[in-house]
This record gives sequence, structure tokens and C-alpha cells, in this order.
Amino acid sequence: MAEKLILPNEVKVCATCSYWDGERQVDAEMKVVVVSDECRGECLVQETPKPGLHDVRGEHSCIWEDLDPDEPADVAEVAKQAAGK
Repeated sequence: MAEKLILPNEVKVCATCSYWDGERQVDAEMKVVVVSDECRGECLVQETPKPGLHDVRGEHSCIWEDLDPDEPADVAEVAKQAAGK
């Protein structure tokens, strides 16, 4: 059985990127990603196999994107207006 790692969602490795297609468990409430330490998947941007624990901070061709979806523009605008009042 492979060892499992628990990573905060915002750690910039392939397994925490929305463009990585590999085996992982995402706990949205706790904001963590659980992966095997030997997991592999495909980077959908670069169309190449990547290990889940690949550090992407030094990759110039990477378009890492957090697993958390962006707020819809109207929600962000309402929040901005409410903060400005």
C-alpha cells in the first residue's frame, strides 16, 4: 500500500492544480488534497505526464490554477461594493 500525503490546497504542486488529471481526493471543507506519494497524472495544459508532487514554482510553461473555483464576477463585485460602503 502506498503512503498517503495530505497537502494544503494552495501548495503549488501538480496534485493541487485544477489542470492536473490524476488520482487524488479533495476535501473542500478542510481545503486539503490527499494523494499517494507516488501518484502520477497528466498536465492538461502541457499535455505531458507529471508526478503529483512536482513543484511547479520554477516551471515557466506552467499555468497552475488553485482547485478552488474563482468567485463569479457578480459575487466578487457585490462583495467589493459592500466593503466600499
